Amino acid sequence: MLNTLRPLTMAISLALFTHYACAEDDDSALHTVTVNSARSTLDRDLPNTVAGRSQEELRQQQNVFNPEDALRNLPSMTIRKRYSGDRNALVGGRSFSTTQAPRALVYMDGYLLSNFLGRFDAPRWNMIAPEEMARAEVLYGPFSALYPGNSIGTTIAMTTSRPSTFSGAVRIAGQDQAYDQYGGKDHYRNYQASALLADRLASGLWYKLMINHQDATSQPMGYYTVTANADGVFPAASGSGPVTPVSGIVYDTSAFGTRRAVFGANAGAIDHTIQNTAKLTLGYDIGSTVSTEAMFAWWGNDSTTRNQTFLRDSAGNAVWSGKVSDGANTFAIPASAFIPYTRDERHAMLGFSARTRNPSGWNGNVIVSAYRVLDDRQRNAGMADPLAANGGAGTAVVRDGSGFESLDASINRAGANHHLTFGVHADTYKLKQSTRATADWRDASGAETQFVGGETRILALYGQDAWHFAPGWHAVLGLRAESWEASDGVQRLAPGANVNYARRSEQAWSPKLSLAWDADDSTTLRLSAARGTRFGTVAELFQGTAAGSSIIVNDPNLKPERSTALELAAEQRYALGSVRASLFQDDVRDTIWSQLNLAVFPNVTNVQNVGRVRTRGLELAGQIDRLGVQGLSAEANIAYGKATILENDNYLPSVGKNWPRVPRVRSATTLVYAPGELWSLAATYRYSGPQFNEINNADYNTDVYGAISRVRQLDARLLLKPSKGMEFALGVDNLNNNKAYQMHPYPGRTLFAEVRYAF
Repeated sequence: MLNTLRPLTMAISLALFTHYACAEDDDSALHTVTVNSARSTLDRDLPNTVAGRSQEELRQQQNVFNPEDALRNLPSMTIRKRYSGDRNALVGGRSFSTTQAPRALVYMDGYLLSNFLGRFDAPRWNMIAPEEMARAEVLYGPFSALYPGNSIGTTIAMTTSRPSTFSGAVRIAGQDQAYDQYGGKDHYRNYQASALLADRLASGLWYKLMINHQDATSQPMGYYTVTANADGVFPAASGSGPVTPVSGIVYDTSAFGTRRAVFGANAGAIDHTIQNTAKLTLGYDIGSTVSTEAMFAWWGNDSTTRNQTFLRDSAGNAVWSGKVSDGANTFAIPASAFIPYTRDERHAMLGFSARTRNPSGWNGNVIVSAYRVLDDRQRNAGMADPLAANGGAGTAVVRDGSGFESLDASINRAGANHHLTFGVHADTYKLKQSTRATADWRDASGAETQFVGGETRILALYGQDAWHFAPGWHAVLGLRAESWEASDGVQRLAPGANVNYARRSEQAWSPKLSLAWDADDSTTLRLSAARGTRFGTVAELFQGTAAGSSIIVNDPNLKPERSTALELAAEQRYALGSVRASLFQDDVRDTIWSQLNLAVFPNVTNVQNVGRVRTRGLELAGQIDRLGVQGLSAEANIAYGKATILENDNYLPSVGKNWPRVPRVRSATTLVYAPGELWSLAATYRYSGPQFNEINNADYNTDVYGAISRVRQLDARLLLKPSKGMEFALGVDNLNNNKAYQMHPYPGRTLFAEVRYAF
């Protein structure tokens, strides 16, 4: 009953927004308010629905520890951030899951941050410090010709601050998480410090220097389990050797409704990560019409993991492997179940942009960036804790030299009735990944046992016309032509034969059309239709590997995803707020899907095409600046959606099933009480419905470890401003200590504290 009432409560909240806004409406005070003031940093003629948050709104409303936190309360958004410092914080949207990373584009000041080099390689959020974020904005759907085919899901524009005078800020933040799972209780603490210094000189030169340091420890990310068959019988323990009587085995029910035995946190479950970022941005204004900018950023990560066994022998000693029995069942725990690993990473990014600002006529804009993995070495032990600390044979995965580049160049002309844009886009992704056998797992040097690599390139031309063809009427017509190529794909086995993949190329035309009508100063209706094409990534095509507890089966012959998207949106604006409703449909042919099978050990991931997936939904969003009480404001959004597999010749039992990891309902409601300038109190309740991870929807028991569960989380934040430039914040994330999972456990109740001084 409670789950039924939550969406109803959200809908009633939105209705109340409309009621209060109308009650306060006054023609003399009428002005345009776009939901969350999202459009300020984006092209004013974008045909997309947009939502976002400014830095001021974020500091008032949310406990932001990492940059991706800024997105978690926006409509139809899922951020797979498993813990603070997670390098795999993936994005999910209206019609795609958090394991379909290439359907989300992420930019920082126009520089590409989207990392498509691995299945779980998230956008490079590390290149941004929370302290420098000026605004975070989300564009929904592939309706603009200005963005590449990977925008068929969501495009995220992160804007950082630019100085107008000498300025700076210092920030220190900390978290304390109380976590309890399977009887293992502990506190996990995180710290972060950042500094920002900037100035704009009379010569036209400006600079900004940002440094950020983070020390974070995760809660356990995974557990070693053995699952019984449908009759509740566990597999027979194979192998020779004595059977050790143990205590501590925990039994529960898996996502498939079968009995499960849990032995402890495994596969490097607890991650201690130390990350440092340094970024220098230099800009120079040539007169009043030309702006140039150059950026260099460096990020480093040192990650050490550990495991935690629940098993104890009769003397109370920890047991990590071998045959064990609790008197009821006997199990064989492989030596690889509780192996730790370490990972050292050093990445760098370069960017340059130039643009003209002529008051009339044509203007130009160019943005280029290059991202390089300077060093990336993961060292995997060959034996379980605690013996692994003494060394011994193992494996290493090295990805030095991988990276991506991007170029966007355009010209535009804003006339009385037409805003024309023409441009070119190019990007390249290159993967180099070597697996090595090491005599001492703590050293990454050793004989190469496998190498995978390859490259993808995209070259695109696009044009768009924003046409005000009649009073109150606005059309955006666009066309994007893309040419894609995959080359140098290779799997080199030692010993064994090499697999060299043939060069491939594809082309796509993506037309765009949007028609908007301003019925009056406060009402806008917009109908948008578009085609978009998303090509296979270098990882999906070539990254077939067998390492540690994971096997990936790639497909070099993947077809590109082709999306046909529709949206009908209506927005009503009032003196004190606004309400928006969007009906949307996304019909995708040849959806690219990576299916992870956790029911086997090692885990196996298969990359494949799914014939046709269609998503239909309704999204509502609203805000009101004064809710009855002076200083009380509110925002709310709710999205209902149904993603259905309509065709799948590769696996017929999935036809008619729900698409994995896209919930039926997502919502967020935020209340803010700010009676003056000195302090404010905010609370946000987020809800996401249960989801499936399997395309046959067999994992119906969702609110358990290993499933994609509901999220029911309450966050709170108290912000104090005792003097100019000084801020103190205290908060709690997951105040209700909701246990939720995206296969991995989400954090438990987490205390947050922050001190900030800006000048």
